[in-house]
Amino acid sequence: MNQHNPIVYFVLMIVAMISHLYADEGPQRRALPAPFDSPPFPSAEYQGYPLIGVPVSDTVYPLMKAIYAIPGADVIKESRIKAYGWINGSGNLSTCNNSNMPTSYWLVPNRLELDQLVFCLEREADSVQMDHIDVGFRSIILYGTDYRYMTAGGWTSGQLLHHNHLYGYDFTEQYIDVYTPYIAQGMIIRIGRWVACPDIETQFAPDNYMATHSLLFTFDTYTQTGIMATVMLNENWTIQAAIHAGTDMAPWYKGALPTGMLGVRWVASDDMDSVYLVLNSINAAKFRRFHMYGQRLGHDNFNYLVGTWQHKFSDDIHTKTEAYIMWQRDAVLGGTPSAGPVEPFGGGGGIGPNIPGVSWTYGVLNYTMFKFTEKDFITLRNEVWDDVHGEHSGYPGLYTSNAIGWTHDFNEIVQIRPEIGYYRNWKNKAFNLGKARGVIIAGADMTVRF
Repeated sequence: MNQHNPIVYFVLMIVAMISHLYADEGPQRRALPAPFDSPPFPSAEYQGYPLIGVPVSDTVYPLMKAIYAIPGADVIKESRIKAYGWINGSGNLSTCNNSNMPTSYWLVPNRLELDQLVFCLEREADSVQMDHIDVGFRSIILYGTDYRYMTAGGWTSGQLLHHNHLYGYDFTEQYIDVYTPYIAQGMIIRIGRWVACPDIETQFAPDNYMATHSLLFTFDTYTQTGIMATVMLNENWTIQAAIHAGTDMAPWYKGALPTGMLGVRWVASDDMDSVYLVLNSINAAKFRRFHMYGQRLGHDNFNYLVGTWQHKFSDDIHTKTEAYIMWQRDAVLGGTPSAGPVEPFGGGGGIGPNIPGVSWTYGVLNYTMFKFTEKDFITLRNEVWDDVHGEHSGYPGLYTSNAIGWTHDFNEIVQIRPEIGYYRNWKNKAFNLGKARGVIIAGADMTVRF
């Protein structure tokens, strides 16, 4: 009878149209809305890793476009397995002539270098749906001068810790994710090696606001190997816990030991603020000493608490402030040693002098970003970092750095980032291998995705 009633028929038609529209939109987020525009910003999300309730990425770069064009490739598309990567190179002009250490990533002054050639094979777990367990994975291989910062003991680490090579390769992320919707609002168990969660900055070039990095980032944890659980309690709160093998160490490495990690992430209901607090490593905090490569060596085993507050002023302006406190007992000057030769660009030479007792390191860092077109934004980076006993940098003292950078996307494939920065140790000569109190570095990098 209803099919002859024009009012009922009209209502049913409207419902059908709305249902069709929503079906075309794809999976709906369970997390709060993404606060930022990406592009041009490298990420649309507040910090927290991995995220739950956020749809898997639908971005397709040239390699996958070519694969999807192959006849019969529908099965690959349906599997959600993607292959992609990037090439990142840079050039800089510096007031140093030997090494830009203790700054990072633009290691060699006044040179053009290949920083990162990266290939990634991954499948993101679908954590939006709430009706079945899903499995994801990521495998990333990196080659370039940046390998030395990702190096973890036991993961092809002989290139740096034995030979102090300028160029090398690294299996930076190798993990499996298992998502289950049956705990709270969803849980992801991650097993393997992952990039450490807390920082504003990250290891991979396209994911950063600038080409260079802060001193605060340079000397904290890069990767962890173990098992981590991330639980979404609701759209505001997420908690994490992990057991890993220690700061930048594989479980099979001589210095490895069971290490805890705890984290909590909060996002305000108005989506304008977020706080991410992580006790990233907690154990006895004693420097690991052992013999390797025929000599006395060791490995950093610092513990630290790190927190980041993020605030969105508008769609065009946001800021992120990070702070940490680190401690380690019976450390050595300069941290984890390389048994390799002393090179002009820095590193090598074996283990440094002992630092008795507890060594402390403190840092506060701010990034503030200003978008002025859909393809451009400016970044201001300022920090204060105190390496009290020289545990990390090899040169004790209070450091500051101040930098400004511009990011421009020509398109979704090609990006450039010119910048200039001033770095200083206010107590000792720490730059150019201990010959200068400060350094000015200007340069640019280019990233090409494939």
